[in-house]
Amino acid sequence: MTTAIATDHDAALRFITCGSVDDGKSTLIGRLLVDSRAVLQDQLASVSRSGEADLALLTDGLSAEREQGITIDVAYRYFATPARKFIIGDAPGHEQYTRNMVTAASSADAAVVLVDATKLKWREPGLELLPQTRRHTLLCNLLRVPAIVFAVNKLDAVEDPRVAFDHIRAALETFTEAAGVHARAIVPISALKGHNVVDGKPGWCGYHGLSLLALLEQLDVTPAETTEAFAFPVQWVEKFSSSADTSRGRRVFWGRVATGHVQQGQPVTVLPSGQTAIVAQVLDHARQPGEVHARHSAGIILDREVDVSRGDWLLAPGAFEPSREVSATVAWLDDEPLVAGRTYFALHGHRWVKTRVKRIVHKLDVNTLAEQDADHLEPNGIGHVELALQEPLATLPYARSRALGALVLVDTATHKTAGAVLVR
Repeated sequence: MTTAIATDHDAALRFITCGSVDDGKSTLIGRLLVDSRAVLQDQLASVSRSGEADLALLTDGLSAEREQGITIDVAYRYFATPARKFIIGDAPGHEQYTRNMVTAASSADAAVVLVDATKLKWREPGLELLPQTRRHTLLCNLLRVPAIVFAVNKLDAVEDPRVAFDHIRAALETFTEAAGVHARAIVPISALKGHNVVDGKPGWCGYHGLSLLALLEQLDVTPAETTEAFAFPVQWVEKFSSSADTSRGRRVFWGRVATGHVQQGQPVTVLPSGQTAIVAQVLDHARQPGEVHARHSAGIILDREVDVSRGDWLLAPGAFEPSREVSATVAWLDDEPLVAGRTYFALHGHRWVKTRVKRIVHKLDVNTLAEQDADHLEPNGIGHVELALQEPLATLPYARSRALGALVLVDTATHKTAGAVLVR
């Protein structure tokens, strides 16, 4: 089951830019900021060299990024147009930093995948896309980013922009059809010159559609998972609160509602203890009593004292079947290969559970999209694995719930993020 996309242009659209190294992601964001007048003159002057602004420096803030000329960490920028507000995540293109891109994509409403025309054999009708373009597109699709937009960049730097765009667009359409990816649009742009980024350039490269910014203004935010049963990960336990009835020693359990909604009088079950209680009071983020829906913070007071700690879940009774076995798609982010038998910490909500990799079912070839038998997953690989959990978790398939279907694997020795897990 897939939740319908809500039409909500009042909320800020969170989107990321991704693709291969040096495809122009940081320059594109700089162009969006400058042409939408979200950059002050002194900021623009600080990134100017020889009288010309280096737009990439508006987002590449780390000293290592400026020295190497690459994006390493995800840089977030905020800007607004008369139509709506935006939160941009500039994701790194280097294969080594794929984990940072996955982190940004997991909460994105849209992804702009850049394709550098100058790196491709654009004169050939059946040209090959870069592996990182394919990998980032597949990851965005796996992470259920609702809208994927391709921006074919640097067309101003090729001899025949129209032929280049036609061939690259055909290659993207062939790839997305084979991969089962729905692309919202394929737009020809020049981040450096500004063509079709904020202001349209009708007819350029044979394209008569919207500019990239106009297209983004029409996209919808990811809807809250309000149709699923109630699930609530406890983040913090407040022992005493002036806004709650503490005469009977009640505590307030704070967190963000993952799915469904919570209201006074609602029965809940505690995971992992299995105890049950009734919701005596619900507080919103401003400590005002009332009903709270998914993606909003809540403080929950129960009608009796129940052993609840950070990491526990409050669930709708009977709505979930907690399990110690998980079949999942994993995007492997560690520098060491993933092999069967290894033990990791799994994070689900705020709950940590020890996890053993039972079996690697197959890995995905990002070039051919074929599933291959495998006994390990190399760094940045994508595959299907089976996990054995030390304690049961209440999960849903990721295709049904981004909130309940996602886990993070963490190395028990180094505490580094090792993998992004999507429940099948």
